[in-house]
Amino acid sequence: MELPRISVILPTLNEAENLPLALPRIAAALEGREFEVLVIDDASRDNTPAVCADLARDYPLTLHIRPEPRNGLSGAVLEGMALARGEIFVVMDADLQHPPEKLPELLAPLERGEADFTLGSRYVPGGSTQDSWGPLRRFNSRIATLLARPFSGGTHDPMSGFFALRRATFEQAQRLTPLGYKVGLELMCKCRVRSVREVPIHFSARTHGQSKLTLHQQFRYLEHLSRLYDFCYPRLSPILKFLIATACGWLVALGAYLALVAHNVGPVAAPALAYLFAILTTAIFHFRYVRTQREFLLSSHPWLDFAVISLAEWCACWLCALWLVGHGARLSTLELFIITFACATIVRYILRKELMQDIRGLRKDPRKENML
Repeated sequence: MELPRISVILPTLNEAENLPLALPRIAAALEGREFEVLVIDDASRDNTPAVCADLARDYPLTLHIRPEPRNGLSGAVLEGMALARGEIFVVMDADLQHPPEKLPELLAPLERGEADFTLGSRYVPGGSTQDSWGPLRRFNSRIATLLARPFSGGTHDPMSGFFALRRATFEQAQRLTPLGYKVGLELMCKCRVRSVREVPIHFSARTHGQSKLTLHQQFRYLEHLSRLYDFCYPRLSPILKFLIATACGWLVALGAYLALVAHNVGPVAAPALAYLFAILTTAIFHFRYVRTQREFLLSSHPWLDFAVISLAEWCACWLCALWLVGHGARLSTLELFIITFACATIVRYILRKELMQDIRGLRKDPRKENML
């Protein structure tokens, strides 16, 4: 059997009504080319399997069901690429929000060797979105694009899920950690793409089914961005995250400290008690870190490490206050707060760095090390 040149990957979840509309348009756009369509389904509860069985009689379609879906749409796309047989991979939604008629334009720069990655864009000249998009959704899209700008180069629509790349480009990927639905952004970063060509598209409203863009997915996108910042800026990212977590902890603790001072709590006890609020605030960041980076953690007991570090920094804060008061230092209320908290923060920074608790995933790839 001749291998297809193009593999079209359609991640699906309850898209049985849209697939019979999408396949004829995909086939018409790719007429005269050798192609395959891989439907990667995340255990849909509609009749997707039966619909795909009918469509497979007329089109080169293969259905792969993920009984235990992981990592959302991104995981489905990467599984599709692992199964694909073509030289060029195309990813698009099955709900017809991405126009299949644009497939030849998307493929042309790759086939001519003019780009490593092509992207269907809503925000280049000639591109547009459905008029039904409200101001809030447009604003949300623009903010999401802006947050991705530091590692998406000059692309106008890195959030687009309609893209194509060569197999050779995909095989250059390093440490793929998909999360949520912005797999195109993941591949642009992890495949070290140098040349991106954007093709204008009209992003339509779906006609059947329900949108998968939920508030939960938007939070997952922020977590995904965090991973990409770690990957693209391995030195700067952990420092910024440490400063953000520390600043939040200090602000919460300052409020508690001032309240304690107002209630005539002593100069030794006030900073020590207030620092507990800083630890609780940091614990929230640590919870997110452990939850989102669990598979990459090198420590098997991250919460024990956190407890040890927290105890050490609290002791540093208390001992510093005790030493300052014991030596008769004449400090203002704010100066006492800054000095004691700075001492504790220095201890925290050193210990977190030594124990690799720096609010960052992907410091190393333990799976690769285990293979050596």
